Amino acid sequence: MRSPGTLLLLLLLPTSLAFKPTDFKTCSQAGFCRRGRALSARAKENPSSWHSPYSIEPPEFLPLNPRQPGFTTSVRSSIHPNVKFVLDVRIHEEGIVRVRMDEEDGLRKRYNEAAQWALIGEPLLSEDVVWKMDEGKAKAVYGPKKDMVLVVDFNPLKITLFRGGVEQVVLNGRGLLHMEHFRTKEDSKPAEHIESEGQSVLQVNPAAWFEGDTQDAFWDETFSSWTDTKPKGPESLSLDITFPNHAHVYGIPQHATNLSLPSTTGPTARYTDPFRLYNSDVFEYLADSTTSLYGSIPLMHAHSAKSTVAVFNVLASETWIDIAHTGKSGVETHWISESGILDVFLLPGPTPTDVFAQYARLTGTAPLPAHWSLGYHQCRWNYVSSDDIRGVQNRFDEEDIPVDVFWLDIEYAEDHKYFMWNKKTFPDPVEMTKDVEAIERKMVIIVDPHLKRSNDYPVYKRASELGVLVKPKSGEGEYEGWCWPGSSSWIDFFHPGSWDFWISLFKTKTIDGQWSWTESTNNVGIWNDMNEPSVFNGPEITMPKDNVHYGGWEHRDVHNVNGMLFANLTFQAAAARTDPPRRPFVLTRAFYAGSQRFGAMWTGDNLGTWEHMAVGIQMVLANGVGGMPFAGSDVGGFFGNPEPEMLVRWYVVGAFSPFFRAHAHIDTKRREPYLLEEPYKSLVRDILRLRYSMLPVWYTAFRETSESGVPILRPQYVMFPEDEAGFGIDDQYYVGSSGLLVKPVTQKGVKEVSVYIAEDQVYYDYFTNHAHRPKNRHITVPANLDQIPLLIRGGSIIPTRERPRRSSPLMKHDPFTLRVALDTSGNARGELYLDDGETYGYGKGDVVWRGFGAESTKGKGKGKEIGTVRISSVDLATRTAVGAYDPANEFARSVGDVRVEKLVVLGLGKKPLSVVLDGGRELEWEFTSEGGVLVVKDPAVRVVDDWAVVVKLE
Repeated sequence: MRSPGTLLLLLLLPTSLAFKPTDFKTCSQAGFCRRGRALSARAKENPSSWHSPYSIEPPEFLPLNPRQPGFTTSVRSSIHPNVKFVLDVRIHEEGIVRVRMDEEDGLRKRYNEAAQWALIGEPLLSEDVVWKMDEGKAKAVYGPKKDMVLVVDFNPLKITLFRGGVEQVVLNGRGLLHMEHFRTKEDSKPAEHIESEGQSVLQVNPAAWFEGDTQDAFWDETFSSWTDTKPKGPESLSLDITFPNHAHVYGIPQHATNLSLPSTTGPTARYTDPFRLYNSDVFEYLADSTTSLYGSIPLMHAHSAKSTVAVFNVLASETWIDIAHTGKSGVETHWISESGILDVFLLPGPTPTDVFAQYARLTGTAPLPAHWSLGYHQCRWNYVSSDDIRGVQNRFDEEDIPVDVFWLDIEYAEDHKYFMWNKKTFPDPVEMTKDVEAIERKMVIIVDPHLKRSNDYPVYKRASELGVLVKPKSGEGEYEGWCWPGSSSWIDFFHPGSWDFWISLFKTKTIDGQWSWTESTNNVGIWNDMNEPSVFNGPEITMPKDNVHYGGWEHRDVHNVNGMLFANLTFQAAAARTDPPRRPFVLTRAFYAGSQRFGAMWTGDNLGTWEHMAVGIQMVLANGVGGMPFAGSDVGGFFGNPEPEMLVRWYVVGAFSPFFRAHAHIDTKRREPYLLEEPYKSLVRDILRLRYSMLPVWYTAFRETSESGVPILRPQYVMFPEDEAGFGIDDQYYVGSSGLLVKPVTQKGVKEVSVYIAEDQVYYDYFTNHAHRPKNRHITVPANLDQIPLLIRGGSIIPTRERPRRSSPLMKHDPFTLRVALDTSGNARGELYLDDGETYGYGKGDVVWRGFGAESTKGKGKGKEIGTVRISSVDLATRTAVGAYDPANEFARSVGDVRVEKLVVLGLGKKPLSVVLDGGRELEWEFTSEGGVLVVKDPAVRVVDDWAVVVKLE
């Protein structure tokens, strides 16, 4: 039941629990966005005469010393000749270009710290650059093939990246660059009428052709009942970024829309408003909208059949992005941000894989997660008591349904004072948690960023004493807003003094007399919600922009980074509980570039509708493109009561998402899978068992992603970057490099689906082994409610564990089945990565990493042509290890008895003559001529060993 306190708070909410467009701004209601769009409109009205007012001084030293990674020079604005700007252009390793521009010696300082939170370190400069001066421009030539050219035009300022003579990306090509300078109110008077010889004369602002002749929301603006004071005045930043030869753009999560981003302006516009990046708590968000949601990653990929390029625009303030598909196989974008410096990285590609690696080099990759976190998570708002948790666990076991994690939402906490248990309903929290852990399961418990303003709450009291709470616009005292506990304050995680304090709270033993979470265990994972931040009585349900953070920065400057810091410190706190450290699990709702380093995310408060199921897939794909691969949407939808058919289909979506959690609102009916009637309960049980059998595939995919940055869920354009027909497909995808292709059903009453195949290759049905050979690039796959459109790409080897268990840790010593799906040439490959799933022992080589291969050859034997398929296992860690690596490492010894219990070979053209283990031992096998399926029973080979099975065919 909802508590009385919760009922009171819902009465205080500025909205009902449904999306209201009036709760959130449109571009026309945001002064700086209006100004930016008006600038673009003036440029379109005068295309022949429009030009950028910005120019730069030629860097004089370049002709004398051309082997430089870049240069710094002054920028002049013809409309404000007395305002100083500075431009810095640098070329880094892998050809990454960084362009920065800032106001110099201004009245105030622009926010310039977003990059320090997003980047993992200062990127290394290239040593392979040669500059040339050429008729009003500087050209840098670099790259292994010397085919990369960066051209910086002096007047007007324009920056263009070329590859092989073809434009890849252009900055300020349309002349929309505008950095509003700091000024006083007296200096910013708009055009006005003055009396001259008895007549009223309009005294024109000389910059009006570019900036407009009216002062629009320079010093304050009102939205609904809130007034945003702007003590620093106008400081917005406008920049046009054009991809002249790329017809598709992806990224800038988080939005509920297609993976290939539609137009927001021009004749092909699907939306009237730009895409917005402004972390927001949006109840029941629309399933098709440019509305900003919970996270913001200012990264955009542009793709064509010939190349991929990306821009990473490192801004922490509210940002609006217009997109126009030009009809010339190109895309024009216009980025409008409220504050901050210009800090843009150009990622040159030329392939999607290259771009992912380049972005990972800047912001890091997702770490290898705890293995248990890839299992099934069961959550709702709220499990109401210790006995409720125990009862749910018992029911899962009684119904033989696997689960790894149980979650507790906000009602576990006394008066929503996080870390403190409501002892009426949770009298024995440690014992309850240990009961869950006793059968190798975990608990995840919510900790939100708002602190109840009460002196009997040790967390708030200590934060107040330390002076680490966000301040109101006056810069004095503590900001007070409303959230779940009622009157609340927020820790300012930009304040260094908050860091050790927050980490200390998660200790399960009292240290130096400081209060800590002793009623917890080191195994508990943490759920960070409401960290946009969500403020019920604030403008747009968030914090006022004129609040003040550490260093004097306004909230408007740091808003999109705010939630990332909360998850960052929570991740550090969870990691610090154990020595030696174990991998923590943290789930965050708000995120920014670099948040992938600190855990998983989910797509927020979705609805139990078919449309939300479908768009959840698109959003998870987009987050992967944006560098956040550990993602998922809540199974069943947070709001509503999905019918059984929808719930079954949604479990398939969850089972093929990196993060797999069922969650539900407090007002929904209980919908744990064991409550379903038959046949739905058995269908969901089978789906969950399928997920658990495939955990080796998911874990191996995570290992690859943690190294390369390539997302776990791979859209068509990533898998087949030259196949134009697949660039807009976002309802099917591949799981890592495994070769698994899934197309979840997201519509009611479906009996079959059409799957797009981009290649002349055989694909096998995962369940029936039926071989599909595509015609016209499509195959039709049965998709009744008890069928999952899941295919194995020919040429793949899929390792699974088929023994049903109650939780994933209980599978550690289970044997493996290998599905060997031969391609049209009779070959296949695959990988299996294992470690202890909990510690960081893999960093010192405590791993098992196997490469599986199948190779077909033909030869002569007794006057006949004999075919051979050799299926083998080799140690990839030995082949790729840097430094010392011992195949007989501690972990390998611990799983030394784990064997391969079955080989299933798909696509054999003939019945085998023999199947032998390399060395001569004959193996037991069965062959089905329909589909050419060979099953080798218990070859008795160990996973940790090199081995080969030889199949001879006549």
